[in-house]
Amino acid sequence: MRVSVPSPLRSYTGGLAEVEAAGRTVGELLSDLDRRYPGIRFRMIDEQDRIRPHIRVFVGGVQEFSLGRTITSEDEIQILQALSGG
Repeated sequence: MRVSVPSPLRSYTGGLAEVEAAGRTVGELLSDLDRRYPGIRFRMIDEQDRIRPHIRVFVGGVQEFSLGRTITSEDEIQILQALSGG
């Protein structure tokens, strides 16, 4: 399925804004992304296996909070990352 990658994470995807990944759940999809683009999952998922507070994952335009959420090959996945600093 098609995954939109935010610009702060594109260094992992070789600059690609959209990539392909597979999985039956959001968690599997993110693991597949990490298999294809090593290190990217750690930037999105914390040590307690939760989506990091500055990351938003949208499935079909609806924000998803659970890595266990079932997804299909027709779903569009969008990952957004808040920027912070001062």
